[in-house]
Order: sequence, then C-alpha cells, then structure tokens
Amino acid sequence: MTNAQNIAAAVAELKGSFGGELLRAGDTGYDAARKIHNGLIDKHPAVIARCTGTACIVDAVKFGRQHGLEIAVRGGGHNVAGRSTVEGGLMIDLAPMKGIYVDAKARTVRCQGGVNWGEFNRETQLHGLATTGGAISTTGVAGLTLGGGLGWLMGKYGLTIDSLVSAEVVTADGAVLTASAAENLDLFWALRGGGGNFGVVSSFEFRLHPVGPMITGGLVAHPFEKAGEVLRYYRGLTASLPDEMVVFAGLVHAPDGSGVPLVAILASHCGSLAEGEAAMKPIKAFGKPVLDALGPIPYSALNTMLDAGNPKGALNYWKANFVPELSDAAINAVIKAFSSCTSPMSAILFEHFHGAACRAAIGDTAFPHRAPGYNMLCLGQWMDAGDTTRQTGWVRDTYTTMKPFMAAGRYMNYLNEDEMSEGGASAYGPNHARLRAIKRKYDPDNVFHLNQNIIPS
Repeated sequence: MTNAQNIAAAVAELKGSFGGELLRAGDTGYDAARKIHNGLIDKHPAVIARCTGTACIVDAVKFGRQHGLEIAVRGGGHNVAGRSTVEGGLMIDLAPMKGIYVDAKARTVRCQGGVNWGEFNRETQLHGLATTGGAISTTGVAGLTLGGGLGWLMGKYGLTIDSLVSAEVVTADGAVLTASAAENLDLFWALRGGGGNFGVVSSFEFRLHPVGPMITGGLVAHPFEKAGEVLRYYRGLTASLPDEMVVFAGLVHAPDGSGVPLVAILASHCGSLAEGEAAMKPIKAFGKPVLDALGPIPYSALNTMLDAGNPKGALNYWKANFVPELSDAAINAVIKAFSSCTSPMSAILFEHFHGAACRAAIGDTAFPHRAPGYNMLCLGQWMDAGDTTRQTGWVRDTYTTMKPFMAAGRYMNYLNEDEMSEGGASAYGPNHARLRAIKRKYDPDNVFHLNQNIIPS
C-alpha cells in the first residue's frame, strides 16, 4: 500500500475508539476545519484530529508519532505565522474543546484549549472578573498565553502568564502532566512564554481579578496630518500612567472603508468609572479629534472593538519589534513609512506596557521582555491575493526603516512564518538556554517543532 493508503487505513481503525472527529480531504467539514485566521496560509493536513478532551489529544499525539506525521496544534488558529496547520501532516485541532469553569468565590477559572477570549470573557464577566486577554476576541486563549499575553489589563494585573496558576499538558510521549508551582515547576516556567514547544496544553487555570463589567475605554482618532503632534502627546502620556490604565497608539485607516489615514489613541482604565473618567479627560481634550469613542464601555465590548478590522480570511503579514522609546526621529520615520501604505486594512501600532507587566524579573518566567516600553507592530492586511507582493514589501520596508530604533527583543506571538528560524533568540532572549534544556527533557525528539521552535540542547 502507498503511504496515503496506510494513513487512510490507520484513520479508519482509530475512528472506532477516538472520541472526536478524524477528517481527511473530501470529508464533510474538512475544508472548514483546515482554514485558519490568516488567509495567506493555505495548507492541507493529511489528517485533522478534532479533539473533545484530553484522551483525544493523547490518542492523536501517539497516532502522529506512530505514523511519522508532522504535528501541528490548533487552538484558536490566530497565529499569524500559520504554525497551527501543516501540509500533509496531522493537525491536532482543539477548537471543539470549549469548556469554561469559573469558581467565583476562589476567583479562578479553568478553560480548555479551544476557548477564545470572547468566550472566556463572556463567562468570567458574569461575575465581574477577568484576566489579561487578547485585544481581538477571536484570539485563542492557548496561543496568546503560551506566548506571554499582552492585553488591556497588563498594567494592573500583568501579562496573561502572570495570572496562570496551572496547566494540563500532553507531552510528546503521550503522558498527561500538571504544570504548576507545586508540580513540574520547570515545565510551568517554560510554558509561561515558551510557546507550544513542550506539549499540547489541554486546559489552563487562571487567577481572576475584579474588573467591570463596566470600565472606561475606547479610542479617539485625529487627522493623519496631526500624527506627529498626537504621537508626541502619546509619548508624554505614557511616561507616567497609573497601573489601571493601558494606552496604545496607531496609524490606521478610517473604519468606514474610505481608506482615509488617521492617527488614533486607544485606551483602557480598569479602575472605578470615576477614576477612569478623570484619567481619560486629558486624552479627550487634546487637539480636535475627528472621532471620540472614549468613555464607559463593557470590558467584554472593549475586547471586540478591533474585531471588525481583523476578519478571518484576510491575508496577513506582520513584522514587530520592541522599541524602548519614541524619539522624534522614530516618530518622523514611522509617519513617513505609513504614508506609503496602500491597504486600508493595514496599520502600525504601538502597544505600551508598564506597571505589573514590567515588575517580574527577566528569569521569573520564560517570557523575558519586562522592561517598560513599546511593542511596535507593522500589521499588513489585505484581501486580494494579487496584491501580496506589494503589501508584504511595504511591511518589510517599514520594518527596515524602523530598525535603528528597535531593541533586541521581539514578541514571540507576532513572528511571521519567514522569521521562525531566526526569531527564537530574540523572542526568548537570556532564557533561551534554559528553555533548550527543558525542551530536551520533555520533547527530546522535537516532535512539537511547528511553532516558534526551541531546539533541544
């Protein structure tokens, strides 16, 4: 028999005991399951194992190894590099795993690996509780967490990983382990910023914090010709923020489809509404905004504010890097770069982080980027595949232009597919050597390599 016939026979045999679905090309639901958020990535797994629980994951990992298949793991499917799918291999799809269990009294939540942040917030906000989550509600909890987790609450409550209490992990040999401060501490350390290198995380347990349901947040937008003034104002604003407040800035396009360039300030304040109103007054009073949507807002709504501008299936190519400061030269350079942007869906964003996110030491978690500053994201997004060369070229050119202002570190979750091989050292920084040793312990054969890969030492 051919290899394809062998796989088909093996899948037929496994179906008798597998608790979820096993899909191959031609099966109902295969095409929908194989597609991920980034439309630029179009791959065809030999088998998609749609898991409903931990036992399914164990069976899938063993199946993939037995038949020599490359293994990709899909949580939310949002990773811009597209490493949650694979050509001709096995996709372990956690999307059906949607369990969320809130303990309001203990202020903890356990969720399965297929949950996204919109679903997470829907359950936790019933109790006025939250943890730092993604700025796009369809982002998967798993991917964001394993990469560190920047979000609207990070000034007050740290990154997503800083609220992680434990995780259940299926390792490369099919073992099921708990990683926490009490069990497998080295694995727990590595999961907090080391990506999907160490196994398939079937569930996460987080601490929850009192947030909302109503907070203060939203955005204001100004004409693009005021971009220099607005970004310099943003620089001063972020020099002294309370922990409760997180403020981003962006060179964007009008959401009405006109393509009109704008400069925007996006903000969140998770304290009392009175404190939030006072904190936002200077932003609302600055200049003459053409749009002011900054005020009381449900926390869950804040996390859907950017959804419409980031639709599933759009073609995405990103490059990002940490920028320690916004000098006048950096501001002038980024404005010039954005003036040549031709896609109305593209943007350049500055994500400022401070407060609790920066109080952990570099070695406390695998995520090493704990200095105050900005993450600069050049987000290329378009719909016409014929425009790919031009749009990816703009992203690369912008990144090159901004290189003189960049720090050494990079946010792992924003690495694109072209950067997987060279991005590791910059993503993991001084924690790279320790991560390689832990990788050797839990995945010595590098079974889980379709990620921001750590080579076993």
